[in-house]
Amino acid sequence: MTDDSSPDGGPDGFARLRRRALVVYGLIALALIPWTAHLSSSLPSRHETAHWDVLWAGFDIGLLAAFAGTAIAVLRYSPLLPLLASATGTLLLCDAWFDLLTSRPGSERLWASVEALLGELPLAVFSFWVAYDAEKVHASTRRYVTGRRLRRESAASLAA
Repeated sequence: MTDDSSPDGGPDGFARLRRRALVVYGLIALALIPWTAHLSSSLPSRHETAHWDVLWAGFDIGLLAAFAGTAIAVLRYSPLLPLLASATGTLLLCDAWFDLLTSRPGSERLWASVEALLGELPLAVFSFWVAYDAEKVHASTRRYVTGRRLRRESAASLAA
């Protein structure tokens, strides 16, 4: 018999969490099907907003925070690296999507396409790779930082 009062919840606690998560996420996914159909048929194809500049500046601040958080997680060997890199990749995909769909035809759309193909999409793929392969990235970063520190310490001891 498993003690469900243990800090990690034990195997039974994990199984319950998985079942609950499956129900919650599954029901939300199912509910989004009719909701998305409703939105696609009822929303106007054009909408103007008074806070367009704030929206994009705020989104870019979020993207900046995701990049900075991911970089700090790499430097600190943080267990949050997969989460932060995944968030960064997701925000990059959203950025490409919204840039493409909100750009005007012509040079604006061409520029959004170039940014997506050469910047946002490759960086998103890289971010998802970092999230997936975080242990190898951690080990590689740790070797690099350790080697760099040892080289600096060696140079300092030679100079002294």
